[in-house]
Amino acid sequence: MVVARLVNDYHPLSGSHSSVEFHDMTVLDDDLPTEGVDVVFHLAALSSYKMHEENPTKGARVNIEGFVNTVEQARKDGCDTVVYATTSSIYGSRTEPSPEDMPVESRTGYEASKLGRERYAEYFHHHYDMQLAGMRFFSVYQGSGGAEEHKGEFANTVAQFTDQIANGESPELFGDGLQTRDFTHVDDIVRGIELAAEERLQGIYNLGTAESYSFNEMVDMINDVLGTDVEPVYVENPFEVYVHDTKADYSKIHEATGWEPEVSFEEGVERVCEPYLD
Repeated sequence: MVVARLVNDYHPLSGSHSSVEFHDMTVLDDDLPTEGVDVVFHLAALSSYKMHEENPTKGARVNIEGFVNTVEQARKDGCDTVVYATTSSIYGSRTEPSPEDMPVESRTGYEASKLGRERYAEYFHHHYDMQLAGMRFFSVYQGSGGAEEHKGEFANTVAQFTDQIANGESPELFGDGLQTRDFTHVDDIVRGIELAAEERLQGIYNLGTAESYSFNEMVDMINDVLGTDVEPVYVENPFEVYVHDTKADYSKIHEATGWEPEVSFEEGVERVCEPYLD
């Protein structure tokens, strides 16, 4: 199997695997290795509000132009199946499960760029009869030793808080720490995008657990697993636009493929904490 793995121009590519052919490139390059590729998994992006707002022009180039550039090169080389990352942030703050067909809006440049992807995916589907599945991920997490480590302050909060607590540092929580997230383990995300490719899905699909936990609960769970008692520090939220609560309705992907989350948040936190217990 030949797999082309592309990145945006924000962070370096690292790692190796005997069955994977790695290409250290960006989604803006003109000579992407798309020849002979059956499926494109497009996950490259400036992947947060703050990251995007630091340079909105760069964010639009990477998140929209990079997407169009990659899909167009793949199409010309005979690939008609794409699975790509969009975002659940466009649902705004909701404590009820968010279905794909509810009204959405872009309140940030990051959200606008992901909605731009969804619209261009519609174009490629209608104009070229391609199959493009846009996956709205809900708070994907894994340990800091995984592919998130290089992102530093932009890494998922579970990894950040675990690393801080394990080293005796107090994590900073915005406001009162009662904001909630539908934390979805990366293993479940990978299964979801693989199924989307196998079934050649078209349209928009949520990948989340339909369960939400507060940041306070997350910190308590990490402390319980690590056997620590590190208290968080509560700070003023620095963001003008902030999603306070998220929860997925994953019934659409379940009906299409049978997918459902397998890693509970309790188990996921244990996995993230495990390296610190050795």
